[in-house]
Amino acid sequence: MRSWRRAASAAIALSALSLALSAQPASAGPEDRPFTFAVIGDIPYGDAQAAEFPKVVAQINADPDVQLVGHLGDIKSGSTRCSDEYFRFIRSEFDKFEDPLVYTPGDNEWTDCHRPSAGPYNPLERLDAIRDVFFARPGWTLGQDSVRVASGAEAGYPENVSYRRAGVAFAAVHIVGSNNGMAPWTGSTAATPEQAAEVKGRTAAAVQLIRDTFDQARRHHNKAVTLLTQADMFDPTVTDPAFANYDAFQPIVRTIAEESARFDGQVYLLNGDSHVYNSDKPLDTGSKWLAFYGVTTAAPNLSRVTVDGSNNGTNYLKVTVDPGSKQVLAWTRVPFTF
Repeated sequence: MRSWRRAASAAIALSALSLALSAQPASAGPEDRPFTFAVIGDIPYGDAQAAEFPKVVAQINADPDVQLVGHLGDIKSGSTRCSDEYFRFIRSEFDKFEDPLVYTPGDNEWTDCHRPSAGPYNPLERLDAIRDVFFARPGWTLGQDSVRVASGAEAGYPENVSYRRAGVAFAAVHIVGSNNGMAPWTGSTAATPEQAAEVKGRTAAAVQLIRDTFDQARRHHNKAVTLLTQADMFDPTVTDPAFANYDAFQPIVRTIAEESARFDGQVYLLNGDSHVYNSDKPLDTGSKWLAFYGVTTAAPNLSRVTVDGSNNGTNYLKVTVDPGSKQVLAWTRVPFTF
């Protein structure tokens, strides 16, 4: 663990001027120095992983290279209770990360909380609870070495954040599984009006954040754009996907494709959700996902990485950013040693 704050105190001070999504993303470090961050997602799942989660935090803290941590959502399994007590437990563990922590919510902690085994709860009420517990201080990361980030709080989406480091524009975008939250709740055959309204607003905010992030990347001549989100919008484990189960992702995928095609550098999408490590180019020429989502222009510069999670959550993804390299990002999986 290296202190991001010590390495970049001047840049962080300047970043206090950049808090709205339409503003310049917070720059939390030098623009030309390589740096390393860790990524986890879909963890902890169940009592056994929850009991060992402090060891996950400790091992990542002990990595001398890591300067930031990203959690891609799903802080619990889909069949365990979405209780306030559990949320507070995870928040207490997040607070033990010594580096800045960027967390984007997953479907298990709010969207799927209508399931009897998960409560049941009203998912929209659980979303409010998630924001109260994890995003009570908009414009700042979690973790002990909390730093400024640009936040969507003024628009009602404090979980949507962006920042810049080592020539890369980053954004954590609230996009969840379960068809981005449109999957019918227990006892219903279609989304409720309130459910649909939430998805519509959150999707519009996601699209705007993606566009703003690419705009800032072009303006600052950044070498790459990296998006962090929970949903796997290109799940390779589904051999015959039904569009009705993915249609709420369409405006987001089209935006990512359009902006990537217009961007001269590399684009990376880091996601969880499907639990199995995967690295591919889902919007490259010839990909089935182009026609599936109605994308007319391929984006061969977009690379997607899915982190291991759930029962496969036995490692963290260690990502190194080198603005001087052609690909900019490189990564390896580091096994947990406990």
